[in-house]
Amino acid sequence: MAAHDHEHTHEHAHTHTHTHETQQNGDGNGPVAGGAEFWDERYGESTRIWSGNPNALLVREAQDLAPGRALDLGCGEGADTVWLARHGWRVTATDISKVALGRAAEHASEAGVGDLVDWQQHDFAQSFPEGEFDLVSACFLHSYGDFPRERILRRAAAAVAPGGTLLVVGHAGGPSWNPEALADIHFPTPHEVLAQLELPEGGWEVLTAAEHVQAMTDPEGRPGTRPDNALKIRRLPQNT
Repeated sequence: MAAHDHEHTHEHAHTHTHTHETQQNGDGNGPVAGGAEFWDERYGESTRIWSGNPNALLVREAQDLAPGRALDLGCGEGADTVWLARHGWRVTATDISKVALGRAAEHASEAGVGDLVDWQQHDFAQSFPEGEFDLVSACFLHSYGDFPRERILRRAAAAVAPGGTLLVVGHAGGPSWNPEALADIHFPTPHEVLAQLELPEGGWEVLTAAEHVQAMTDPEGRPGTRPDNALKIRRLPQNT
């Protein structure tokens, strides 16, 4: 599971996004699409799937935050985790794939920040990391099956400490060279995501709710773009 380690690559526009689908393959055989075995095999296809660059929207939205405890939901090969750790965050990095976690740990070790990361395997439909965090990052948490995305994002919001931030980044459509590629999928707008979170009134403030056009490279190596959504909200400190 590694939707957010492939910024500025053409793969980001295809269907290699976070998915915990529970439906069987068409013939009923083989790994369940989106399950741990599926993603372990996906990562095992090559030594690196994604670009190794952190997501541009994560960098944009987190660069001015005071570092603290961060939760990276679906860390993939660890690019966002490494970026956060390099900027002083202590990160709980989670993914469904043991192969991805191993590769991410190697990435963090090579970057000299391995001691700042707690690696945990989770299928978010079944389990969720414990604790509260100053930043919870959920980047490209998309699926095609019975994946309880809204429930998972509500759980992510509940894990934000008072004064902390929740960042939800998602696709807003297909890439410039194939805008109809994802036309059969509804990607919620930032305001739709906000409504789905069912947050208590007066408990949060919206810092960012916008669509951004991301620069990326098409399959032929030419410049292209893709629209992405970002919702950044802050949990207000508790009254004393």
